Amino acid sequence: MLKGIVTVSLKQDVLDPQGEAVLHSLQTLGFPEAHNVRIGKSIEVWLEENDSQKAETRLSEMCEALLVNAVIEDYRFEIVEA
Repeated sequence: MLKGIVTVSLKQDVLDPQGEAVLHSLQTLGFPEAHNVRIGKSIEVWLEENDSQKAETRLSEMCEALLVNAVIEDYRFEIVEA
């Protein structure tokens, strides 16, 4: 069994109001070195597959079909032993 870890983030040119709010809070709490905050998400998918190439292909298909909004989000993933 393999596990896919997908990291999703907003594209660079998409506004991130949640990231802006966190940045403001960090600076208010005394962290002036915080300069830019972008919020993303991590998705773990366990795959009943032993071939890492097949797992990569299927995980990519899952990302394109459902897990990622390609209009506003970028993603990367890795396959690891579960």
